[in-house]
Formats: sequence, C-alpha cells, structure tokens
Amino acid sequence: MSTLLRKKSIEKIVADSEAGLNDNHHQSLNKVLTVKDLTFMGIAAIIGAGIFSTIGTAAYNGGPGIAFLFIITAVTCGFSALCYAEFASRVPIAGSAYTYAYVSFGELIAWIIGWALILEYAIGNIVVAISWSGYFNNLLMGLGIHLPGWLLTDPFTAAKDFQEATVLSASHQVMPQHLLSAVDAWTNSPVLFGKHILFNLPAFIIVVLITTLAYIGIRESKKSTNFMVIFKLIVIIFVIVLGFFYVKTDNWVPFMPNGFGGVLAGVSAVFYAYIGFDAISTTAEECKNPQRDLPRGMIYSLIICTILYILIALVLTGMVHYSELKVNDPLAFVFSKINLKWVSYIISISAVVATTSVMLVFQLGQPRIWMSMSRDGLLPKKFSQIHPKFQTPAFATIITGLLVSIPSLFLPSSLMTDLTSIGTLFAFVLVCFGVLVLPRIQNTTQGRFKLPYINGKYIIPILSIIFIIGFHERFTQAFQHLNSESYQEILFIIFVSITVVVSVLSFIRNYSVIPVLGALFCLYLMIEIPAISWLWFFVWMGVGLCLYFFYGRKHSKLRTAI
Repeated sequence: MSTLLRKKSIEKIVADSEAGLNDNHHQSLNKVLTVKDLTFMGIAAIIGAGIFSTIGTAAYNGGPGIAFLFIITAVTCGFSALCYAEFASRVPIAGSAYTYAYVSFGELIAWIIGWALILEYAIGNIVVAISWSGYFNNLLMGLGIHLPGWLLTDPFTAAKDFQEATVLSASHQVMPQHLLSAVDAWTNSPVLFGKHILFNLPAFIIVVLITTLAYIGIRESKKSTNFMVIFKLIVIIFVIVLGFFYVKTDNWVPFMPNGFGGVLAGVSAVFYAYIGFDAISTTAEECKNPQRDLPRGMIYSLIICTILYILIALVLTGMVHYSELKVNDPLAFVFSKINLKWVSYIISISAVVATTSVMLVFQLGQPRIWMSMSRDGLLPKKFSQIHPKFQTPAFATIITGLLVSIPSLFLPSSLMTDLTSIGTLFAFVLVCFGVLVLPRIQNTTQGRFKLPYINGKYIIPILSIIFIIGFHERFTQAFQHLNSESYQEILFIIFVSITVVVSVLSFIRNYSVIPVLGALFCLYLMIEIPAISWLWFFVWMGVGLCLYFFYGRKHSKLRTAI
C-alpha cells in the first residue's frame, strides 16, 4: 500500500525546476507569461458558454436573486482558488491539481485526479465546441449563408428530434422551430448503407484550428487569448452599460420569486460558468514568476468575472421578466426583445469569440496534464515530448485534439456539462484537502503567496452543527426511507458523514478554515449532480485505474528511485 501512496518531494521539485531539469527532462517550455497574461487566460476560460447561455436557465429558476447565487458560487470557487494559489506558490511546475496531489496524497491519488482532469478538459471542450458551432451558424445565417442541417448536428440528437417531430405531426400539433430544423436535417441528409449521415462539421473544424494554434506555441496562444479577452470584455461592458438604460425595476420584484430554493436550482448552470480558472495553473512552467503571478492571476480573474456576472444577471432580469429567459442565447434574446437586433448581432460575434478563447485555454491545459503524468513515468514517454521548434508538448497536444475533435462530430452535449462539473469539483476537493497535509512554512519568500491561517477548531464544528440543524428534515427522511431513497439522498447522507468526521478532525488538529470550507462546499455541489453522471464518472475512473495498475505503477519514476 505504501508504494501506491509514495509522494514527490516539494524540495526536489523546486530544485529541479530552478535548475531547469523538470523531472530529469532537459527540454523546457517557454517562460513568457506574466500576471496580466494569466489573468486574461483565467477570464478567457471563465467567461464563455456560461454567461452567454446557461445564465438564462439559472435566471428562469431563481429570478433576479441569482445575483446571490453568483456570489455564493464565487466564494466557493474562491476558497478553492486560494488553495490552488498556495500550491502554485510552492510547487511551481506544470500539472495543476495532479502535481499538487502527488506531493500531498501520493501517487495513486495523483493518478486519479489527473485522470479526472483529463475528463474535465476533454468533455468540457466537446460541450464548448458544440456550443460554438451553434453561435457560428447563427452568424452565418445573419450573413445570408445557410449550411445544410446535416452538417450542424449529431446523429443521436437528430434521430431523437425527428422521432418527436413525427409524433407531433401525426397528432397534427404545431412543431417548434428546432424540431422543424431537425426534420429538414434528417430528411435531406445523405444515406449510406441505410444509415443517415449527420455530423457537426463546424465543431470539428474549430477544434482542429484551436489545436493547431496550441501546437504552434504558447506565445502565439497568449497573444490570441489576450485579444479575444479584450474584445469580449468590451462587448460585455457595453451590454451592461446599454442594458441598464432599458432596465425596468418592476421586473426585480419579487427579487426571489421562487424562494431561495429556486435560486439554488441554478447551481449547476452557475457553477459551469465558473469552470476554468484552475486551467491556468497548468501553465506554471511557462510563467516568468509562477510563485508570485499564478496566485494573483487566479484570484484577479475570479473577482473580475464575478463582478461582471452579477451585473449581467441584474441587467438581464431587469430588461425582461425572468420567466422569459429560458433560452439558449439570453443576452441576444433580451436585446431582440426591445428591437435592438444590431446589438444581438454584436453579442453573437462576442459569443463566438468567447467560446473560442475557452477552447484555447482548455486545449493548452490538457496536454500539460498528459505531459506531467508522462514525466513521472505514469504514461509513455511520448506524451512528454517537447517540440524542438515550438517548445510545446507536441504529441500530447495532437492526442488532445483527436480526443476532442472526433467526439464533437458525433456526440450530443447532453449530460456532458454534469460530467465536466463532477471532474472539476473532484479536483477542487482534493486540492483543498491537500493543503491541510502540506508542511507549514514560517517564513515565505517576498512576493510569494501564503494562504491565511484561520484556526477552525471551533468554527468548523459550529458551522457543521448549524448545517445539520438546517437540513435535519432531509437527513431524517433520508434515513427513514433508506431502502427506497434515490441515490441523491444516499450521497447526501455520505456528505453529512464526511462533514461530521472533518469537524471532529478540525477540533482535534486545528485545521485551517479556508481549505476545509472549500472542500465541503465543493462536496455539497457534487452531491447535487445527477446520479447518472456519477455512474459514468466511476466508469471513467475504472478505466483509468486499469491503466495505472497495468502500466503506470510499473513504470513510475518514484518506483525506480526507491
């Protein structure tokens, strides 16, 4: 068992990094990123499909009160960001949460979290690519260009919608526009060996182009990201300022029409809007001063995006009634509603740019996870190969492109956002708990981030008691009907049990408040994710563990070093 939990030494990692060796690899990455670049990359990753799409569903459920939900989610992500910042200042190499878990928990947990991060980035980018395709098609239609429907959708969604349209047609009911489009795509699609051929060509093309940019180099990717972030920030600020002139305060009454439960119903949609700030921690080796700049970049980007999200939420729910916002393009919708269609067109352009920047950051992040795992011997050496000219993890970048581009051709985006969220939250939980087992340092280097220590001896148990009292009815009912309860309630019981254990340990060991609250907040969000997503998550983990025991464990460099 001890060999499964063998750890990497922080001192050796830092010494190798300063010597330019990086786990015995003499090839290094370009150190070109500053705190401004990292902040822009964080904004690029965070502001994407969430603010242009999922915010509408959240507003429909919670009304103007979702402004509170953005604050709650930002605090949750903020706890995790502070823990990431502590690790980034002490472990200044690529790998993000994977590397952090290696030094705090050991090899097996590091592999599990690295495998979860691969799921997060790959599935997340498939969803974003499909979303990008929809926005891009809207732009083409605005220019009078109409692509065939069978080039814009996956076969599973098309078949499902066609069957639904057939039922409605047989009963002589009026079909919504998306079903009419599905019928057109299905009936006009090519047929090969009796099978209808449909695929999402724009999604595939954008992934190929983004992968090519990530392959060419971090400097080029940095310039592209900075440009896209500046553009979409200008558009979002313009939308906020213009929108406030059309706000009707009557639409803000009542502020929480469905109560706080309605606000919390938008948790998944709002959390998805925050996914991405952790991706910049994968670029540690390409930072000029990672120990100072990575923490600042994460925290700055989180604060900026939270302010923008709250303002956008207030503008949306003030311009039109919250009940009208359950649409895929809420920002464009509200301006069309007040007959400012030229603004809708600008927003559509910005949405394309925003989702492009998200894909770029994720396509930069995932190959660096592969690279770090390969350097440790857990994956074949090819994955850590650095291109002699472009100084990027070339092979890993190509594999990443294939893993995202091919599924984006044929797979639907349903359930994928939940899979992305569960992988992300899992990483957050381990990073937060990982901080608790790091050795304390009394004196930090000037400019280096240090996580504030707040003794949780009494704070954590008191907060836990308040939580249990507040949810005692749900907890009691879950126990009384344990045999007939859904998996969701079983997960809730497990969460309460973990909370009690952590509270006791906090009392005994004086754990710091910030990492404990960060881990518990993220765990609670995880239990709200549908059970089917947990099933697929465990399937993915099972495949990963098979790879580790058949290859990684035998080839681990820590094993050969012992």
